[in-house]
Amino acid sequence: MKFKLKHSQETVKGALQITGSKSESNRLLIIESLFKNLEISNLSNSDDTQVMKKALTSNEVEVDIHHAGTAMRFLTAYFSVQEGRETVLTGSPRMQERPVKLLVEALRSMGADISYERNEGYPPIRIQGKKLQANAVSLQANISSQYISALMLIGASLPEGLTINLEGQVTSTPYILMTLEMLQRSGIQGSFEDNIIRIEACAAVSPKTIPVESDWSSASYFYSIAALAEEAEIRLSNYRKESLQGDSCLATIYKQFGVETSFEENSITLKKSKCSKPASISEDLRNSPDIAQTIAVTCLGLGTACKLTGLHTLKIKETDRLVALKNEIEKLGGEVVISDEHLELKPSAILKENVEIETYNDHRMAMAFAPIALKVPVIIADAMVVSKSYPDFYSDLEQLNFKVIKE
Repeated sequence: MKFKLKHSQETVKGALQITGSKSESNRLLIIESLFKNLEISNLSNSDDTQVMKKALTSNEVEVDIHHAGTAMRFLTAYFSVQEGRETVLTGSPRMQERPVKLLVEALRSMGADISYERNEGYPPIRIQGKKLQANAVSLQANISSQYISALMLIGASLPEGLTINLEGQVTSTPYILMTLEMLQRSGIQGSFEDNIIRIEACAAVSPKTIPVESDWSSASYFYSIAALAEEAEIRLSNYRKESLQGDSCLATIYKQFGVETSFEENSITLKKSKCSKPASISEDLRNSPDIAQTIAVTCLGLGTACKLTGLHTLKIKETDRLVALKNEIEKLGGEVVISDEHLELKPSAILKENVEIETYNDHRMAMAFAPIALKVPVIIADAMVVSKSYPDFYSDLEQLNFKVIKE
């Protein structure tokens, strides 16, 4: 399904309730399944979280997680410690092209029984669940933080806990800290110091309810809308100033575009008044790569040059996001240079109208390009791919007076 998006008003104003973070939700679902006694409030309504919930309650041998990369990583570790259970973990054709070898090797070094069904290093994988006795593991620090988090989440269920030794420079530190904080809020002890993560063994946790903060990645699209509007005032619910999510750096980054963030009790308000736009920006996004697409499109819409670095993990997401960004930005009239870890956008004065944006089965491509409708009408192909993380995205756009036309 294609949606054509338009917006004809100079001022954008509204208040929205954003669903819970899928990053926090998926971590808590693993912890809840391992230790019980937990209740989760404001759980994400994303496809990824629904897939995770279904997988954790499935009694089938084959578990299909479709496009959910987080679920693939977390469940690989989870099913490895489910004694006596055999699981074949599979996913979409794209998921079967996304590497899982480094996580499998780490788990195998701990005694896990995992084999590849087809291609070495890639899903689907067959897991024979067993009691793991190892209490330490080492792996490279510059890999996806989801591999590291997957090991952290099962660490407390091991007889002696788990020490994870990270070798080299750590990537996406905020996501590791998020996992640690989710464990600690659940009643599990752990630490992260000098590239060493320690998770203490835990037999049980006390009953409690843990609230999920709304998703900062989802908020990024409204930061972009605020930046591209002449004037804006957008209130978003369930956000905290002291956030666990790395993407909360949006509040600082978007000041460059004249967007100010006011933190109230359990919400934020984004305000933009008429001001000059920056000629260029430069950001290292190694700790928040998921907002790279949003920032690049914001800059395109403003005619601002940008250089975004620290993006090496984007090549193994739902699509190769760097190639996808280059393709679609250039359709709109922009000029982009990419490498394996950076993107450089040249300033451009003219945007082409009614361009059809391919989404590459990637929810963030659809949502990152939607705000450009404040400048020119745009068509989003396979528009409902957004349900992976944000099913209410288009209805929320309509609340901000975007016209969403099905084609």
